[in-house]
Amino acid sequence: MKKAVVICSGGLDSLCLGAHLSKQYELYGITFSYGQRASKELEAARKVGKALHLKEHKIIPLDFMKALYGTSNVLTSTKKSLPSKFEYSIVVPIRNAIFVTIATAWAFSLKASLVAYGAHTDDIKYPDCRPAFSKKIEAALNQGEIDGIRLGIRNRIKVWSPYSAGISKSTLVKTGYEKFGEEIFQTWSCYANSKYHCGECESCNNRKAAFIQAKIKDKTKYLA
Repeated sequence: MKKAVVICSGGLDSLCLGAHLSKQYELYGITFSYGQRASKELEAARKVGKALHLKEHKIIPLDFMKALYGTSNVLTSTKKSLPSKFEYSIVVPIRNAIFVTIATAWAFSLKASLVAYGAHTDDIKYPDCRPAFSKKIEAALNQGEIDGIRLGIRNRIKVWSPYSAGISKSTLVKTGYEKFGEEIFQTWSCYANSKYHCGECESCNNRKAAFIQAKIKDKTKYLA
């Protein structure tokens, strides 16, 4: 079976992404601690890793990123309140580029053929979630190892997301629920770091909407 490196945040999309790929690939997971406000997602990422029966799960410390980002976004800085709908303050500058690059370095080392992250068609407002981005970074990263690929030492990597295949968040949720049932409620989507999902931030609202659209009863515990 071919190998895939899956970027796991501990969120709903990560688990459902793994469900989508598990029939075709042997999964290796990679999670990043980048100074995110919602550090609780790291605990959830471990649960996601266990549910997916990952061959290996690496949690990579990138906590220095918080200092580099400063107050440029609300996911690493607590100086501004979390918005309830999309605002550009939610965008963490080239976060996916950093994650995909590191994941691809591992994928080349494993002789994997796929690097996947959980962007879907509802992420259109995020520039590093769009297929145009994933195609260009895929080309650049493969160019960086082109001699190894030509020699057969490395496999050419495909950078893939559900968005690339036209898959929405609600469709992804259906796939995850079919495979994992109520385990999907152990995932963490909230941008805050409370005991339960805040129920008010943009990510919580997107989570609620996806379950409604998928016609699945949402058993997530929300504070609001």
